[in-house]
Amino acid sequence: MGKIIAIANQKGGVGKTTTSVNLAASLGALEKKVLLIDADPQANASSGLGIDVDSVAIGSYQLIEHSTEAKEAIVASNAPNVDVIPAHIDLVAIEIELVDKEEREYMLKKAIDHLKADYDYILIDCAPSLGLLTLNALTAADSVIIPIQCEYFALEGLGKLLNTIKSVQKIHNQALDIEGMLLTMFDSRLRLSNQVVEEVQKHFSDMVFDTIIQRNVRLGEAPSYGESIINYDVSSKGAVNYLSLAKELIKKNEL
Repeated sequence: MGKIIAIANQKGGVGKTTTSVNLAASLGALEKKVLLIDADPQANASSGLGIDVDSVAIGSYQLIEHSTEAKEAIVASNAPNVDVIPAHIDLVAIEIELVDKEEREYMLKKAIDHLKADYDYILIDCAPSLGLLTLNALTAADSVIIPIQCEYFALEGLGKLLNTIKSVQKIHNQALDIEGMLLTMFDSRLRLSNQVVEEVQKHFSDMVFDTIIQRNVRLGEAPSYGESIINYDVSSKGAVNYLSLAKELIKKNEL
């Protein structure tokens, strides 16, 4: 039985999509069967795995509004063992369209729950907001990974996200767990980066992944070629970090 993991933080630019794409590819490289659901209208997770976003006819929009079966929306990516349900800019409209629907927070859960039998991991790349799309992802998920950038404003808004997770646990999804907080864009030369790591580890101890994602030029280049870091440069620091994260995640879940 597979596990559904949302990758969420309402703050933009913290490494959500980078983590979604490269964690999926790393799990695939470790021979796990992975489905990545792009629930962000910017569709960067889709293009980051070689999918032509402009040609997406069936994707997460149709999936969430229940006008298509999940299996019809799945496409293969250029990463081994990784399938994708891609996004398109039309996903922007979904929040307005869901407003007067009954059980609107459960639309994604109802659409994908049965897919857990087909995959080891289902990752959901969330939009940088705490709107209905993210709420749907948190309601559908078994756990959530929270990427935290190693910069000054990193902890700003974290309290708001944790409160949202608490209210989802209380109202929509009692089983929702925090898989872990992931420190991203770490630069060991900067005192500030080291201070953020210390603060987060001090406050959240066991909730923080041991793996830290370091700042890496190759990680930034890979999406422009429509490839994960594993395909683009497997010997780079970014690839080593994400493979380490994938191994940590697998080990944690096997325990």
